[in-house]
Amino acid sequence: MSASPSSPASPSLSSLTPAAVVTTLRAAGCVFAEDEAELLISAAHDPAELAAMVERRVIGLPLEHVLGWAEFCGLRIAVDAGVFVPRRRTEFLVRQAAEPADPGAVVVDLCCGSGALGAALGAAVEDVELYAADIDPAAVRCARRNIAGIGGEVYEGDLYAPLPVALRGRVDVLLANVPYVPTEEVGLLPPEARIHEARVALDGGADGLDVLRRVTADAARWLAPGGRLLFETSERQVPYALEAVADGGLVPRSVSDDELYATVIIGTRQA
Repeated sequence: MSASPSSPASPSLSSLTPAAVVTTLRAAGCVFAEDEAELLISAAHDPAELAAMVERRVIGLPLEHVLGWAEFCGLRIAVDAGVFVPRRRTEFLVRQAAEPADPGAVVVDLCCGSGALGAALGAAVEDVELYAADIDPAAVRCARRNIAGIGGEVYEGDLYAPLPVALRGRVDVLLANVPYVPTEEVGLLPPEARIHEARVALDGGADGLDVLRRVTADAARWLAPGGRLLFETSERQVPYALEAVADGGLVPRSVSDDELYATVIIGTRQA
């Protein structure tokens, strides 16, 4: 996305045919212009709203922020401005969490962002007892909307700090979608991420693993016997992530999905 608000490709209220929307989006650098146009047209209530939405997309806002939602694991997840947009590759993490999870599992979604992971796991596993937390107030507000339907609770604060103490030793599934981009590489991310998503959801410190190490250091205290910690990481970080999990007293392993280019680390508390 490289067009500016003053780009001649920007639409006017009188030219908002579907073809014009596609042309405008394509000129702005949208690779999937046809698909995006269809979504924007279906979401807009009138030409004025459509023009505003197309203009926001043209100047570089993520499509999900323009629409107000993202599709994730077959769900429509509300995503407010500035909130981290759930990535399709992270659906692999949810599948890894859901496959062995029992009905009624106690689930915690740390660094929950929009609450997409918790919402998706709650849809996949019956009667989960769901808790989520994030340090970003905007993310917390968004997550509360997304998991309200399954009775989840969302807390604002740093990692485990705001969670009820009574959860210690009871958590069956601990999801932690921690930021893992090294600080010096945040500036290399696509503009949709580095400009329009909260930096706290992206920046993982010098080597990308600062937040992860804090999560793994305390995970065993919160997990029930046999409980699992799951998080996403990059392929090159796998050896260090496995080491951090082992240092935290959990049994580590990694799984990958080449199609989604996703790598998930699983740490299990021994029974």
